[in-house]
Parts: sequence; C-alpha cells; structure tokens
Amino acid sequence: MSATALSLADAAEARFEPLSLARLDAVLEVERLAHPHPWSRGNFTDALASGYQVQLLLGEEQILGYFVAMLGVDEAHLLNLTVAPAFQRQGWALVLLDALALWARGQGAQWLWLEVRMGNQRARAIYEANGFQRVGERKRYYPAADGEREDAVVMSRPL
Repeated sequence: MSATALSLADAAEARFEPLSLARLDAVLEVERLAHPHPWSRGNFTDALASGYQVQLLLGEEQILGYFVAMLGVDEAHLLNLTVAPAFQRQGWALVLLDALALWARGQGAQWLWLEVRMGNQRARAIYEANGFQRVGERKRYYPAADGEREDAVVMSRPL
C-alpha cells in the first residue's frame, strides 16, 4: 500500500491494535519523522510498563497513527497523539480522538485532558474541532530548539 493509497474513505480497512514491542521500532520511526522532539524508546516502554493505553491505527500493516493515554480518577490524559506524516491532513487525527474518547468512556472517565505546544496551531485547531477548550497554560513545558523551552496550552473536554 502506498502512503497515499489509504484515505479516510477507506476507514473500514483501518484497525486498531495495542502497541507491541514488535512494532516499537516502526513507531519510533514515525515519531522521529513527525516531531522535532520525538518521544524516546524509553518513553514508550515506560508507558507500556505503566499500563497506559497505547493504541496503533493501522492500514493493512502500515502505521497511520497512534495515541498514548493514561487513566486518572474520572479522567483520561492524552500524552501523545501522532499521525504519520504521509497520512496527515486526511482526517486520521479525528479517528484517533474518537477512539480515545470511546476507550476513556468505557473506563468511566468523564473528562479528557491534554497539553499541546503553544505554537502548534494545526493540532490546536484539530482539538478544538473535537470539542476541546483551552483551560490554561504550562510555562516552559516542552523542549524547543537550542535548549529553549516552549509553553503548552492545557485543553480539556467533557465526555
């Protein structure tokens, strides 16, 4: 399957599966391509060891995207949502967010929470379109270029 062959119209061919160590190298490659400050192998293995929800969205055997979330008391916190660069701007982020909300509701969560880089306007717009609202900021939350730090926007939405 080519990188552009699977569109949102082909969503019936897409499926979710939990992250396994067998797919971790492929996830790390997507992470490296998608982010200027990607999660490390340790970040993912720590998430798995902690029992966080780590779901891959696959089109055939190709990784379209994934999310990492942790459950709290009456809430779920989105830690990482990534769409592979070849599949961005096709609606897959919304599919991932819908799956996250479905999982969180099934766990009894009443709220979803996340942080997003202040400068990531595209992601902020996707979250707002999915019902998230800005509720605060975290100063110097994310690593940035040249050893600097970037503020995060804290967002939440009810389930």
